[in-house]
Amino acid sequence: MAVAKKSKASSKGLGKGLGNLIRESEEDENVVVKEVVKEVVVKEPSEMKVRLSQIEPNREQPRKVFDEDALIELSESIKQYGVLQPLLVQKKDKYYEIIAGERRWRAAKLAGVKEVPVIIKDYSTQEVMEIALIENIQREDLNPIEEAQAYQRLIKDYRLKQDEVAEKVSKSRAAITNSLRLLKLDERVQEMVMEGKLSNGHARAIIGIEDGDQQYQVAQKIFDEQMSVRETEKLMKNLNRPEKPEKQKPQNDFVYRDIEEKMNKIMGTKVVIKNREHDKGKIEIEYYSQAELERIYDLLKQIKNE
Repeated sequence: MAVAKKSKASSKGLGKGLGNLIRESEEDENVVVKEVVKEVVVKEPSEMKVRLSQIEPNREQPRKVFDEDALIELSESIKQYGVLQPLLVQKKDKYYEIIAGERRWRAAKLAGVKEVPVIIKDYSTQEVMEIALIENIQREDLNPIEEAQAYQRLIKDYRLKQDEVAEKVSKSRAAITNSLRLLKLDERVQEMVMEGKLSNGHARAIIGIEDGDQQYQVAQKIFDEQMSVRETEKLMKNLNRPEKPEKQKPQNDFVYRDIEEKMNKIMGTKVVIKNREHDKGKIEIEYYSQAELERIYDLLKQIKNE
């Protein structure tokens, strides 16, 4: 009598990458133990063709934005060579739900393909979320906001800690923390990041602006003027620099300006009187060569002797 053993995939394999996770789960559910001969037989992963109309995308897929040009390019490749890599799906009541491979599914629809290769697996809701996240991160398909939203969901819905999320996606805890900070951006700015109008670096640079309207205005300025990240950081330094209070001119300042003008005429060069409180200050006389300095000296000497 044969006894089939079947166990769900362990989430501990996620941090090692999508490939390792799938291999581990395949080994678990394809092990058949024969009691008579005491041997273990491992079957190859089963792949089958499924009509495209029977497949639906995962509504909780982290990726929301797809590059139309890239999809068209992939669809042209599919027309010529077919779908080379199977979609990873799980069986639902009346359809198959995509776990990994929505981009291939979309491109296959554009190419007019009727059937695609799939591998059918069975995962928990959390594991499906983790696999979709890992696949997109490995392919660098997610924009910074989508990635941050996926991390937030793992933390909020599945009560994972940041270091646990970091381990699952093979990133540092600091990278997860910095990613989550992007969700503090004004929603309009988040939309600009998702549309590719602002880079991750731009977004991080302006995240310190607490007022949403001001943050959006700065984001628009960055986009309109095509500012680099370095230029954005410089802009932020200027915004954060406290404004120096404008010095109030003394009530009798006009007297000093009048004397200043008379001295300009006498000296034949620019003279600046900087008056302070209590009628104190200093006089600055400009010269532009050694000969002019000597002329000013002779003039002052002459005035003294008169």
